[in-house]
Amino acid sequence: MIEGIIAALVGVGLGIGGTVAYNKNKVTSSKQKADQALAKAQEKASQIVLKAKDEALQLENERRKELKKTEARLAEREATLDKKLDDLDKRAEKLRAQEDEVEKLKDEIRDLRKKQQEKLEKIAKLTKKEAIEKLMQMTERDIKNDLKGLIAKLQKDAMEDAEERAQTIILTAMERMSSEVTAERTVTAIKLTDEEMKGRIIGKEGRNIQALQRATGVDILVDETPGMIVLSSFDPVRRQVARLSLEMLMKDGRIHPGRIEEVVAKAQKQIEKEVKQAGEDAAREVGVTGIPREMLQLLGELKFRTSYGQNVLMHSTEMAHLAGMIAEEIGANVRTVKIATLLHDVGKAVTHKVEGKHHHIGAELARKYGMKEEICHAIEAHHDDIEATTPEALVVRVVDALSAARPGARNISAENFVERMRELENIATSFKGIDKAYAISAGREVRVIVKPESVDDLSAIKLARDIANKIESTMQYPGTIKVNVIRETRAVEFAK
Repeated sequence: MIEGIIAALVGVGLGIGGTVAYNKNKVTSSKQKADQALAKAQEKASQIVLKAKDEALQLENERRKELKKTEARLAEREATLDKKLDDLDKRAEKLRAQEDEVEKLKDEIRDLRKKQQEKLEKIAKLTKKEAIEKLMQMTERDIKNDLKGLIAKLQKDAMEDAEERAQTIILTAMERMSSEVTAERTVTAIKLTDEEMKGRIIGKEGRNIQALQRATGVDILVDETPGMIVLSSFDPVRRQVARLSLEMLMKDGRIHPGRIEEVVAKAQKQIEKEVKQAGEDAAREVGVTGIPREMLQLLGELKFRTSYGQNVLMHSTEMAHLAGMIAEEIGANVRTVKIATLLHDVGKAVTHKVEGKHHHIGAELARKYGMKEEICHAIEAHHDDIEATTPEALVVRVVDALSAARPGARNISAENFVERMRELENIATSFKGIDKAYAISAGREVRVIVKPESVDDLSAIKLARDIANKIESTMQYPGTIKVNVIRETRAVEFAK
């Protein structure tokens, strides 16, 4: 039993000893492996470190080579700059030397000029200041003569070109336009068939003539002219109503207050119809549409209105035809020009009712009835108190003068004609330096003869413009007036 236990103990001890020995051997083997791995790792790390050192050494060597190259380039550039600076210093020295030489030459030239000037002053017996003044006078005289020639040439060229162009356009329009030379006057006197008719018109105790005057608003004069009855009124339409009423009454033969009222009412309707028809016919003849009905009515009333013996409606229609042709030639708005010229004198139909100038009244009426502003402006600017700012307005102004100034268009009394001629001559002689002045060509030209010792060529040009401006600002006239200033020098000597 004891032996068994001892054997077991021995077995256990042997087992434990074997295990301990095995574990010891195992630990020893692991340690050896770890040492070997560590040795390998250290060797590999040493190799990496050596390789890194080699690469770092190579990079440092390359950098040193680059630095040496850079230092060499910088040194070369520095040497080049030093050389250039030396060259610049040498050039600066040369320039300073040349400047000194130039200054010496300038001083020598100044001395020579001074000596030359002194010699010239001695020869010419003039100081420098006097010579300069004389030279300036000679230069001014030469330039003045050149300027006079240039101004005259430019004016001549401009006038020739403008006149030729204007003549071409106006003549073209006139060739295409055909109208009566004289216009019909408004009839204000009625011829009686016999003296008995005058008594019937007057009526018992003047009842008939009073009824006529009340119904028509026209003064009827029966005693001024034998065999004639004269109608007097500022309203041309009323005058026409009275004329037509009297003609109808004389033809019918029944003249009494009741019949008079009936005939006057009938005549008024007939005249209104005639007025409306006249306005529409004028617009149709000119070839324009879209004119307000009220403006056409006023236009038709111009059929019974005259200006200096010229029928205003015929004058407006003629103007519209001419204006349309001229507008086509110069590229203006044909419709605007035609409407404006047709209506330019429409204010004359109401001048006896509204205060103001007819062109201002006409423009206000056109604005009132919604017409375009360019048409209103052209109507308002066809006289000189309003500046024409559009081509259409200028065309209206031109054709107005053209229609009014043509031969036979207007009847002007001899007294007015003589007065206008005298006024032209007085305006010309009111300026200084005028010897004589003559109004010729029926007042279309004024010739002014100046004193040559008082007015030079340049002053003559200015004088012509001043006279023209004064004529424009102080006179009323159709068309244009030519101002011709004449200056001449005559040398007269007698052989004895």
